[in-house]
Amino acid sequence: MQTPQPEHKSELLKRLARVEGQIRGIQKLIQNDTECEQVLQQMTAARRALDKAFFEMLACVIESNVIDESNDKPVTDRMSEVKALLTKYA
Repeated sequence: MQTPQPEHKSELLKRLARVEGQIRGIQKLIQNDTECEQVLQQMTAARRALDKAFFEMLACVIESNVIDESNDKPVTDRMSEVKALLTKYA
């Protein structure tokens, strides 16, 4: 399996740091008795940001299975692995 490329790794870590900040902000909102709808809005934003990071990692796995020329498995086997990953993490 492939690890994220350095430029993708840096962006992924930045994105996760932003999600971490959003989660801390949500905790403060709850501690300060903020209205539920405002908390939900922030949770939605954090979830979407985390989903985007998830899909970037999934793309890394797909690239390593499909595009990586050093992968000597037959294309049908590689595509089966991608399908299994999509099913597992969907």
